[in-house]
Amino acid sequence: MRTRVTDMFGIELPIFAFSHCRDVVAAVSRAGGMGVLGALYFTPEELEMELKWIDDHVDGKPYGVDVVMPASYEGADFAPEELVSRLQGMIPEGHRQFVEDLLAGHGVPQLSEDADPGKVLLGWTDATARPQVEVALRHPIALLANALGPPPADVVELAHAKGVKVAALASTPRHAVKQVEVGVDVVVAQGTEAGGHTGEISTMVLIPQVVDAVDVPVLAAGGIGGGRQMAAGMALGAEGVWTGSIWLTVEEADTPELAKSRILAATSRDTVRSRSWTGKPARLLRNEWTDAWEAANSPGTLPMPLQFMLVSDALRRIGRSDAAELATFPAGQIIGAMSQVKSARDVVFEMVEEYIEAVGRLGGITES
Repeated sequence: MRTRVTDMFGIELPIFAFSHCRDVVAAVSRAGGMGVLGALYFTPEELEMELKWIDDHVDGKPYGVDVVMPASYEGADFAPEELVSRLQGMIPEGHRQFVEDLLAGHGVPQLSEDADPGKVLLGWTDATARPQVEVALRHPIALLANALGPPPADVVELAHAKGVKVAALASTPRHAVKQVEVGVDVVVAQGTEAGGHTGEISTMVLIPQVVDAVDVPVLAAGGIGGGRQMAAGMALGAEGVWTGSIWLTVEEADTPELAKSRILAATSRDTVRSRSWTGKPARLLRNEWTDAWEAANSPGTLPMPLQFMLVSDALRRIGRSDAAELATFPAGQIIGAMSQVKSARDVVFEMVEEYIEAVGRLGGITES
């Protein structure tokens, strides 16, 4: 397969795989696509170790890193050294009590006194994401992606100076234009079907609008899990696909077994766009946690990054308890088509085979 993105990155297949798991990233790159490691959950020191491992296990194939540098968030004008403390002071006590009452109602215990302190503020801000960018650019990455809006122009320039291409996710044509204006090389047009932060426009509608709005290569994202969806995206003008949720249940994934089993049993109706995770709309697996934040007694969610700071310890407590009904995580609507555990390599090859079959079928219709 050959498109502008395969030529741009020297890859065999225009299949990009976003994952927080280094094993998945390396496996997809070795299979001919491009794995992209989500840096969000890692400290700079942890990210350094993850990327060093990928360097050693990717067989010289290209890979990328995805960071989160939102264009707008609370505390954007705070000094880095006082960022966490000032943000913590902005969280209302009523919200803290709501979370405590929700967990108590489901019998979720407190963390032990010797539990690690956790991460109350991930890379949801410019100040916390820049160290991740610095680490990433010390490694031979081929792509730096930003998951929330256009990356800062100086970050784009820094990446380009290192010979690294830049991508950014867009949920509207207007967002895509803004990204190209700051120098982004690839736009990921992500429809509302996608897991994680996502907009309101469906993939089928969004892709051609973005393709028409920009002159850089576009990747189709949102509900892409097989070759037929890939063929549809390419038919709409995309030059590759950006995938995420389909890697949650592959053999290499480090997804907790409880979460993996719930994904495999879920239907496409079992997800919901909710602000209960980060304060910005994100598609999550629907359950009693997401429902609670929509209930009449909910105080409402807080803006990014306050919401995650509010719930970060709660999510850790839920993860260490038996309260499966509260365990939520990003997942796209494609989970309704995921029912088996396969290797990442098999997922890539099956996608290509199904793509070829779909294109051949369309060719046959045209010929007749």
